[in-house]
Amino acid sequence: MPELPEVETIRRQLDPLVTGAVIVAADSHWSDKFTPALDAVGATITGINRRGKYLLFQLDDDGDDESDDGYDDGYELVAHLGMTGSFHLEPGSGSDPSCADHGKHTRAVWAFDDGRHLVFDDTRRFGRLRVVPTGVYNDIATLHHMGPEPLDGEFTGASLHKAIVGKSRSIKTQLLSQRPVAGVGNIYADEALFLAGIDPRARRVGRERCDRLAETVKQVLAAGIDNGGTTLRDYVNAEGDIGRNQHSLLVYGRGGEPCTLCAEPLSTVVIDARTTTFCKNCQNR
Repeated sequence: MPELPEVETIRRQLDPLVTGAVIVAADSHWSDKFTPALDAVGATITGINRRGKYLLFQLDDDGDDESDDGYDDGYELVAHLGMTGSFHLEPGSGSDPSCADHGKHTRAVWAFDDGRHLVFDDTRRFGRLRVVPTGVYNDIATLHHMGPEPLDGEFTGASLHKAIVGKSRSIKTQLLSQRPVAGVGNIYADEALFLAGIDPRARRVGRERCDRLAETVKQVLAAGIDNGGTTLRDYVNAEGDIGRNQHSLLVYGRGGEPCTLCAEPLSTVVIDARTTTFCKNCQNR
């Protein structure tokens, strides 16, 4: 599943290309996970933000305060990529969008006033789209309860410790919940825990170790962004290219291979249904 670095890479690529575009028409797969794409017709895209693993297309109705669309303060097209979702732009495709014209895995397509199409493909259909008033995420539970962004000043060792203290779940599971920190998934959790020397099964992580973990979370996510994301199977960016961060992974997906620190074989366990790789020798419980 694309995590923060992959989503941020796509955001950075798309934002300058779609800002200012007017959505004149749309089409979508019949599932109610994708039909909200149609609710963006008529809007101007004023920018793309990101929250955790979500892309937030900022929409504007040209300031028509007397409209009855319920979005007088602005609204957002919220997109979650699921496991296999991807966005790309196609030039000169006309103003009559059709998913069928773009490919068997196209789930939504938006036509812009200049003839370009923004296409959302999702092979396994785990992605989802919503249109909501700006910042109103009450019906999107993960987004509504999401913790601080890891690469800004709100996420610290102190905030991490406060979020997890007294909880009974493993530190790996807590990171994946999105509540202590936004945007961390299976890949980057394994990497950050390894660099911090913390066993992913640990249920008690004190303040000092939280300080280390907060720094390694920032470290691995920043590196992932610099490398254009991690491609293990399906992820491609908005230009159709794969990421490069898979070549820098220290533990994720390397079960049985030697640890880069101690040369002992890396261990693999399942924690709350998520495959987890770590070094029993270097990571303390």
